[in-house]
Amino acid sequence: MKNDDKKTLDQNESNKPDESEKPQSESAPDKDTAEEKDELTMLKEENEAIIKELDEYKDKYLRLLAEYDNYRKRAAKEKAEIYPEATARTIEAFLPLADNFERAAAVETSDEKFKSGIMMIYSQLVEVLKTLDVETIDRVGEEFDPNLENAVSTVTDEKLGQNVVAQVYQKGYKRGDKIIRHAMVSVANCG
Repeated sequence: MKNDDKKTLDQNESNKPDESEKPQSESAPDKDTAEEKDELTMLKEENEAIIKELDEYKDKYLRLLAEYDNYRKRAAKEKAEIYPEATARTIEAFLPLADNFERAAAVETSDEKFKSGIMMIYSQLVEVLKTLDVETIDRVGEEFDPNLENAVSTVTDEKLGQNVVAQVYQKGYKRGDKIIRHAMVSVANCG
């Protein structure tokens, strides 16, 4: 072969596209597309996981908010129930004191200063009970009501009707609708 022919052959070969480059150029876009699809799929999965986690946190938050609201309502209800009950129990603890002052005031004595002192203390106690909205249950002559009174004895009295309170042995007390202590009474003509 001549040199000129050899040069032409070399030039022709150099002009030919390299076969190893051809598949690379065709596979590169496929490879990029596959990588992008994998990355997109991974991002979608990550996004779904984050959304799911966010929904779980939102659900927990809403449940906690509801629990707190229920707690607040329950605490307010308990407070509303505890105050009247505690007040009634405190008043009940003072009732024997009121009974004893009432008995002491009923005793005849020649010492007027002593009797006056007892009456002043008893009056103050009665005023304190009034400021606490405590009412006396003293229903002589009225029909017996087992919701307000305990019948401890019966008497026959033609002047009184049937099932009428004849005598009060111990006063009862109530605050609003709450009975603090039932009155102890005798009932006339019980049947």
